[in-house]
Amino acid sequence: MRRELFEPEHEAFRETARTFINKELVPHNEEWEAAGQVSRESWRAAGEHGLLGFAVDDEYGGGGVDDFRFNVVFDEELVSAGISGFGSPLHNDIIAPYLTKLANDEQKQRWLPGFCSGELITAIAMTEPGAGSDLQGIRTTAVRDGDDYVLNGQKTFISNGIMADLVIVVARTDPDAGHQGISLLVVERDMPGFERGRNLEKIGQKAQDTAELYFTDVRVPARNLLGEEGQGFIYLMQNLPQERLSIGVASIASAAKVLELTKDYCRERTAFGRPIGKFQNTRFELAEMATEVQIGQVFADRCVQEHVRGELSIEHAAMAKWWLSELNKRVVDRCLQLHGGFGYMTEYPVAKAYLDSRVQTIYGGTTEIMKEIIGRSMGF
Repeated sequence: MRRELFEPEHEAFRETARTFINKELVPHNEEWEAAGQVSRESWRAAGEHGLLGFAVDDEYGGGGVDDFRFNVVFDEELVSAGISGFGSPLHNDIIAPYLTKLANDEQKQRWLPGFCSGELITAIAMTEPGAGSDLQGIRTTAVRDGDDYVLNGQKTFISNGIMADLVIVVARTDPDAGHQGISLLVVERDMPGFERGRNLEKIGQKAQDTAELYFTDVRVPARNLLGEEGQGFIYLMQNLPQERLSIGVASIASAAKVLELTKDYCRERTAFGRPIGKFQNTRFELAEMATEVQIGQVFADRCVQEHVRGELSIEHAAMAKWWLSELNKRVVDRCLQLHGGFGYMTEYPVAKAYLDSRVQTIYGGTTEIMKEIIGRSMGF
């Protein structure tokens, strides 16, 4: 079915994004996967091509267009090219709204030009060893002391954690106020007491640096408070729908790409004297997946349209996140099976997709948490 989501300017931008990815990212991807992180040069190159900070005002070097469809195009092209380590979706889709909506004028002047140029790589530190999806359970504390907050705690599974120059840290500023005692502080590279632990070994997304972060008596200037003290939990709830939609968009793009690769494989691979696509079981498997991917794409596009209009609800974002990520997991697994033994070889894209996509049902809120959100919205 013809997608009705994009305008001509989005399709023109797709060519820009695709050219950049093929020139600047694809040739280095194998090297980055071995190293466990991408290069800083790739970030600066993205900034030079106008691929960072689409929604940031042009006075700070951004695109000046608050249209999430540009994010969608870039995210889809990254997935299509098999680039899972370049952290621009986190930077553009997840971090940008915190800075554009919550930062004051002085903070914007300090941070947004570097955000858009690729000089300042960003991360957000929510998850802790004892608090994953339960954000109200965080133990990292920030105690006001004069003109500073003294920050103590530990975070884990932080994407862009090794390379990040700015980290939005979710911390408890009032231990007795429940969710109203949570605030957001921006920690900058080389602040005394801020240390990075391991670049964590993952089963997939090898080029995406994912780190443990430690904060020991880090004196964070009060001017680095993002928004108002005590409002951090509300800010997280306001911004999580876009994060979850971003994961859903990447999930359906992955499912569609892997399905196309598998269709080609089934035309070329022969068994018992004929292409395996000629067997009824294979055709039925492909037919089922093609139908589900089509349904998923229509729903994803509708959610993006609602988001662009400012109408995407928390529960619909949760539906998109869990269903599309679970669909991708299912499609990639079935496609790997159709590849037979070759699907188990990492030189085949389906194997890499199998490893890279497995986390999608976990980060950004697990499938189980998404269902809980939806169930509660139904009055249960």
